[in-house]
Amino acid sequence: MNAVRAMITVLLSVVLTSPAVAHASPGFVALKDVDPTIRSDMRYYTAHNFVGSRIDGYEAPLCIVTRPTALALRKVQREMLRQGYTLKVYDCYRPQRAVDHFVRWAKDLADQRMKPEFYPRVDKTRLFEDGYIAEKSGHSRGSTIDLTIVKLPPRYQRPYVPGERLVDCAAPDRFPDNTVDMATGYDCFDTLSHTDDPRVVGKARENRQLLKDAMVRNGFRNLPEEWWHFTLNGEPYPDTYFDFPVSRRSL
Repeated sequence: MNAVRAMITVLLSVVLTSPAVAHASPGFVALKDVDPTIRSDMRYYTAHNFVGSRIDGYEAPLCIVTRPTALALRKVQREMLRQGYTLKVYDCYRPQRAVDHFVRWAKDLADQRMKPEFYPRVDKTRLFEDGYIAEKSGHSRGSTIDLTIVKLPPRYQRPYVPGERLVDCAAPDRFPDNTVDMATGYDCFDTLSHTDDPRVVGKARENRQLLKDAMVRNGFRNLPEEWWHFTLNGEPYPDTYFDFPVSRRSL
């Protein structure tokens, strides 16, 4: 009897301390399993982001989304390919623990190492008030993505080197991403990132509209403050914020 009780205690311990509560819903998939042609540059798995280090919860450079989101993105990709472009995702499902990491970073006013690139004209004390950082993110619901478009064939994109000289995300000589010109880089904390900012003209405006039109036609809505940010209409988990890690084992 004591042996049985001991075994039950061990099993309960495994259940209570295992990452079971962190596993994804069956409704989540890896985007590459639905459409392997969509490219990715998962910034929060790297140090090339506004924090300057890998973000909590990103255990693999993997785009995870709800299945309806993946299927809708496949439709967008088919449109893009016909026009000589490909989609490239920067961020997909984002665990709540990652959002919490952003919040801790935003409250640490002494850490401004990535300011020259990502928020050169914004005082860090205003990140919450101006809406750049929040305690909840639609990404944690699994149907929001950050993405852009790349002209085919893709140009070479050199890797980011931690510690390299940082350049303003809205400058013409900003980090040499291989995407089409969108007037700012990804995660640029600046009003120039507003999708329809009137100061964005010419080819950059056309490129933003190209992306937005294709996404809207296929069931997404854009966040007006971020040209790269889209959410699936009728998302399956509108009120649930998940916290499983970005990892193959979560699927």
